[in-house]
Amino acid sequence: MAIIRNTTKVRLKAGRIALGFGVHHLRTVATPAIAAAAGHDWLFIDSEHGAFTVQETTQLCLAALPTGVTPIVRVCTGAIDEATRALDNGALGIVVPHVDTAAEAKRIAAAFHYPPMGRRSWGGPPALFGFRPPANAEAQAAINAEILTIVMIESPEAVANADSIAAVEGIDVLFIGTSDLTAEMGISGQTGHEQVIDAYRRVGDACRKHGKTLGMGGVYDEENAARYVGMGARFILSGSDHSYLLAGANQRSAFFGGLNKG
Repeated sequence: MAIIRNTTKVRLKAGRIALGFGVHHLRTVATPAIAAAAGHDWLFIDSEHGAFTVQETTQLCLAALPTGVTPIVRVCTGAIDEATRALDNGALGIVVPHVDTAAEAKRIAAAFHYPPMGRRSWGGPPALFGFRPPANAEAQAAINAEILTIVMIESPEAVANADSIAAVEGIDVLFIGTSDLTAEMGISGQTGHEQVIDAYRRVGDACRKHGKTLGMGGVYDEENAARYVGMGARFILSGSDHSYLLAGANQRSAFFGGLNKG
């Protein structure tokens, strides 16, 4: 069986925006279909802050594969074992938070790729081939080409090291976690602050130099989101199930509340 393509990686290689649908609360296998219906390209299954079991995470990944929506899992810092289990069970990408150095990025890249690119262990027939892969070496090379490895830039140290992090083979996206970055800078929540603009500029320059993608998370107002997309951000976390639900619900309740005033 042919491998399931990583449509988000295809979009990013073409320089196009790829929108992520954050998943914190939804557990239903309808979630990727909902994300597709809402015009999103990838699922951001948040195992760092969401209360997901491994089973729930992998069921969402498997449900996403036939939809064309790329299943991407964020694990906790240092949770390499959680990440590789997700990859073995349907994930097409992993987000690792709080990556501050090239040494950390190298360890991550090695863990998520099969030899000769890395040291990932073969776990048997993979979901990406519909459990009917070709010979191991051929399958491993094909899977290496499809996996997205995403490291989060969330500290001044990481921004300072962006060039060396972006130079690491096997890293695809430098994803700025703007909320945590502003907190560490002492300007929590000020996503349009000059220091943040400078961070996007520096990380974006590193990405362009090394052929990597700039990512943006934690920026949800249109002015600043448009600014950072204009500066080259293409891997975009555009919202999440709870923010979308609250926005839609608040809009409707306000409408009917207004009718009730008379």
